Amino acid sequence: MTVSRRTVLKGAPAALAAGFSLSGRAPAVAQGAARTLRFIPHSNLAAIDPFATSGYVVRNHGYMVYDTLFAIGSDFKPRPQMAQGHETAADGKTVTITLREGLKFHDGEPVRAADCVASLKRWAARDGFGGSVMALTDELSATGDRTLRFRLKEPFPLLVDALGKASSPVPFIMPERVAKTDPFTPIKDATGSGPFRFIADEWVPGSKVAYAKFGGYVPRQDPVDRLSGGKQVHLDRVEWTIVPDPATASSAIQRGEVDWYEQPIGDLVPSLEKNRDIAVTTFDPIGTLVLLRFNHLHPPFDNPKVRQAVLAAVDQTEYMTAMVGDPAMFSECKSFFPCGTPSSTGAGSAAMVSKLDRAKALLKESGYAGEKVVILSAADIAYMAPVGLVTDDLLRKLGMNVELVSTDWGSILTRRASQEPVGKGGWSIFHTTAVGVEFMSPASHLALRGNGRAAWPGWPTDPTMEALRQDWIKAEGADAQRKAAAAMEERAFATVPYVPLGQYRSATALRTNVTGLIQASAPLMWNIRKG
Repeated sequence: MTVSRRTVLKGAPAALAAGFSLSGRAPAVAQGAARTLRFIPHSNLAAIDPFATSGYVVRNHGYMVYDTLFAIGSDFKPRPQMAQGHETAADGKTVTITLREGLKFHDGEPVRAADCVASLKRWAARDGFGGSVMALTDELSATGDRTLRFRLKEPFPLLVDALGKASSPVPFIMPERVAKTDPFTPIKDATGSGPFRFIADEWVPGSKVAYAKFGGYVPRQDPVDRLSGGKQVHLDRVEWTIVPDPATASSAIQRGEVDWYEQPIGDLVPSLEKNRDIAVTTFDPIGTLVLLRFNHLHPPFDNPKVRQAVLAAVDQTEYMTAMVGDPAMFSECKSFFPCGTPSSTGAGSAAMVSKLDRAKALLKESGYAGEKVVILSAADIAYMAPVGLVTDDLLRKLGMNVELVSTDWGSILTRRASQEPVGKGGWSIFHTTAVGVEFMSPASHLALRGNGRAAWPGWPTDPTMEALRQDWIKAEGADAQRKAAAAMEERAFATVPYVPLGQYRSATALRTNVTGLIQASAPLMWNIRKG
């Protein structure tokens, strides 16, 4: 069968599709302070530790409440953010970072270098790029209240790039007392260093999240530029309302009950565009990659031939049509790096042939013996739900033994952490997205790591890929980096750590009285005004 997003929407209750309000009563235009922004995120915020998961909703929460030492601008280069600046010794092996004056945490305590040291160590324990930093670091220490120092084993020109990493997990700065929590134990205290305070006693997972402007935040004086510059806050309060049903969410913004709907699905965009009080645009100029991730620990996807079979069968246009709808908003991208960026080679055409007969032949060669394949599908994220259905249909056509588990994204994040086989609550495949800026750099491309059980869920073991990654990190000059990235991509098409499903640009919908939207890889609330 051909799965479309309309297939998913057919299950929406007629009353919701007709436009009942979020409260279940007759709808009315939202009232309240003009400086309160009401926002519908793409999924539920089930956790608040930005280092514990790569889920974007948690990253977006992180950008609300934390700040970073460095941040990426529109030129994709790191710029000082909480840092005033940094100095590198002549031998390249000592880097000293100085903090700006006046930085405070939400509890009123000053931000100290010791807080930054503890935060970076906790982040590095969970992040691939951070792990590379610490592997090349002899000592990271606070040398004063406002200065921290890296003593390196050898020069590492990408150090500041790592500290300005833009996506999950982001090296956010938290208080030392929180940052000293074991990296693999989720934190419960969201005291941050950023422009908004998390209001813990108003957090109702699955329903509501609330933030308030932090009056003690000291923004930079630079103009805002993507994730960098002066984070000027013009709102008193931001409320996230969790609305899994796309028809209900669309109705809510049309009726003025909310101000911003992060990711309306393609089938509903035309009706939103007809509303003169709504602007439909996008906030990510690079776009987003979609991927099908395998569990490499257990059969059948511990066998590279089985992974190659799925790679050969996938038709990216079918996936993107089901997920996005509008052909103008997506493109095929047979690459492990975002198409249109320096590291992408487009080398996948020979492997991604979209031929079922070729895929069946590979599967037969693999010796596949009917092992169960458990596919995790996010039922509560409207644009992702069709992706699981397409994979379910595809693998059944290949003759595989498939079980589709449709559940909420929070439950998927929990289950995908399990390294057990499917018979003990494990999984075989999940689908997710990655903003292009996250996968542009081979150093931060967590889905290409081959470091076994320490890797991103899926846990491939590939020493060759790890060595190629180190080649890229140590490469000097753009030509050498492109050559190293090309070798990584060639290796990925042979070992198939995951299957690229395409590249798309997400629509976002705002009431026309909301202005100041920043073009970046996340929905950022600073610079936003509500008239």
